[in-house]
Amino acid sequence: MNDGSLLSASPISSAPICRQFWKAGNYDEGLPSKSIPKNGSSYLHIHPKFLHSNATSHKWAFGAIAELLDNAVDEIQNEATFVNVDKTSNPRDGNPALLIQDDGGGMDPEAMRHCLSFGFSDKKSKSAIGQYGNGFKTSTMRLGADVIVFSRHYKERKLTQSIGLLSYTFLMQTGHDRIVVPMVDYEFNASTGTFEALDLYDEEHFMFNLSMLLKWSPYSTEAELLKQFDDIGYHGTKIIVYNLWLTDGGTLELDFDSDPEDICVSGDAITKAKGINRTVKEQHIANRLRHSLRVYLSILYLRVPESFSIILRGQVVVYHNIAMDLKFPEFILYKPHSGGCVEPFWHVVNYSDSRGRGVVGVLEANFIEPTHNKQDFEKTSVFQKLEYRLKEMTWEYWDHHCGLIGYQVKKKPRAPTTSALSADQRPHNSMHQPIVLNRDPSAVPLWHGTGSSRQSFPKIQRNAQQGELLKRREQSHLQESEMIKRRKGEGVNVTHFGPNHGIQSAPSNLLKDQEAKNLLQENKRLREQCLEFEKEEEVLNSKVTLLKNELRDAEREYARLLVELRLLNRVKKDK
Repeated sequence: MNDGSLLSASPISSAPICRQFWKAGNYDEGLPSKSIPKNGSSYLHIHPKFLHSNATSHKWAFGAIAELLDNAVDEIQNEATFVNVDKTSNPRDGNPALLIQDDGGGMDPEAMRHCLSFGFSDKKSKSAIGQYGNGFKTSTMRLGADVIVFSRHYKERKLTQSIGLLSYTFLMQTGHDRIVVPMVDYEFNASTGTFEALDLYDEEHFMFNLSMLLKWSPYSTEAELLKQFDDIGYHGTKIIVYNLWLTDGGTLELDFDSDPEDICVSGDAITKAKGINRTVKEQHIANRLRHSLRVYLSILYLRVPESFSIILRGQVVVYHNIAMDLKFPEFILYKPHSGGCVEPFWHVVNYSDSRGRGVVGVLEANFIEPTHNKQDFEKTSVFQKLEYRLKEMTWEYWDHHCGLIGYQVKKKPRAPTTSALSADQRPHNSMHQPIVLNRDPSAVPLWHGTGSSRQSFPKIQRNAQQGELLKRREQSHLQESEMIKRRKGEGVNVTHFGPNHGIQSAPSNLLKDQEAKNLLQENKRLREQCLEFEKEEEVLNSKVTLLKNELRDAEREYARLLVELRLLNRVKKDK
């Protein structure tokens, strides 16, 4: 590290690293760590134990891999075309290691130091997935105890390459009381055509860091270290995580052997399904993504440029859009933002009564804040509002479409009639107000009565659904007009019970009455025309029947004449 001379590490009890991640932080404290100040100065620093505790934010190994891939996806703006995830081996002991490599812009020496330090983030763009500068440390330490990084960067005709080591094993077994990251840098010399050591301090500092790399990394010579740049090209980054964590059973947490084209999570079996469709359910993406990295990566990003590929164990990952699997889809438009958090198959409703079962929504919800490990969302008020709205949308879709998948559609209760409405529920629009009929000049509305004395006439109620036809309202008003006319002929007083509980006249409906008359006349004319067409149809049908009979008689006559002709021809031949 750059501040390697600031503090001398007071030894604590040398702690052999436990290979189970969730137990690796439990070790004998031994002697308390002390910082011996140099030149009378004291500095704050981060203890190596923080590497482990910081990585516990990743409960799931695939979430840690996804965070490393996010860094590669962010490099698309620097013309990155691929990220490769594969198994490699540690040359020292032959144990498996995890390789993640991309051909992005790479990191210069300063950027490499920021990457391996805490609290640095150069990603100012809102489109960048990583924002906090902490993801590399949490993700790599969650996957294994140690990681070595190779990066090459070309800018302004200057080609540099850097190597950095973040080793929990090194820090704990050497008894450091602060995080120390050995790094070496090289710069290409165009005159000699070789890479030469680029020491920002002095040669002694460079050689000390190099010796730490050769002792604690998988490579024991400088030539082996530099050979790792052969497949990087002019720019790119290679990450190798080794000393991978083990399960409680002693097997690798990342399973490289079950499928040669995949990486699985050991001991994370497929959710066992029941019923006749058991095999189909077990193979569903919702069950497989938890244990198959290939399946998880196929849905990790909603959209990726065609020029960029994710390669897993030598095979390109085929992107899978969950929205394409949906049947009977409906679309709700909204404006998404940038982001990089995926919450697959997030349940927003309970299925106690099957309401909402089988309904899937695909939403790019980048307007809510993800957690720093990008595997969940912060439970903010916006998140809670979104969850409530999604629940409503799920139920709304279910109520209208559950019949398509075999469930019985629950019919909504019919709108109440006029007699069932209270005074507060009565609409104030004259077209929808009840027509009150009463022989008493006081004009008390009859629908306030009880028993058999209650009387009302049907009317059209406003429906919450869109698309209510005006024709229904016209028919209702037409019926009311006819009833009024009949009652007037019987000497009944017609009153309009308005919002002010007063008796009002009906001159405002004269224009609508005229429209109703016009509709009646048009209806009568169309009926007469329809009757004429029916009569013409009967005449034409009679003609068709007559012509068919005549045709049948003509065919019979033709057959008879044909027989006579043949007989005549035979007689002529006999003569």
